[in-house]
Amino acid sequence: MVFGSLSEAGGPLTAYAILDELRDDGFRAPLQVYRALDKLVEYGMVHRLESLNAFVACSHKGCSGHGTAAFAICDKCGDVREFMPDEVVQSLKAWTESNGFALSRTTIELRGICKNCRKVA
Repeated sequence: MVFGSLSEAGGPLTAYAILDELRDDGFRAPLQVYRALDKLVEYGMVHRLESLNAFVACSHKGCSGHGTAAFAICDKCGDVREFMPDEVVQSLKAWTESNGFALSRTTIELRGICKNCRKVA
């Protein structure tokens, strides 16, 4: 149900927004939503956007294998685009390996103004 809400939203949702959507389905406490979100993040089906304190459904099939997600977030309209920067992923992998750092996951958030909003301005 939580994943369905995020998939249908077409953009990021906070845990409380998800809870509001799912109250009629028996969800009563934020902890229920957070537990589901934790599992979905663990499985790579959902990403947490730290700067928005929100969650978004993964737009890549089989995302759970790559461990790196990058997002361009428009500060004007709120549009969020997920992308996979292969060069950055390789650079981060090389750095972590050469420094003995055990990386669990990486989330990159780019903040700015999207192409559509720049056209309007």
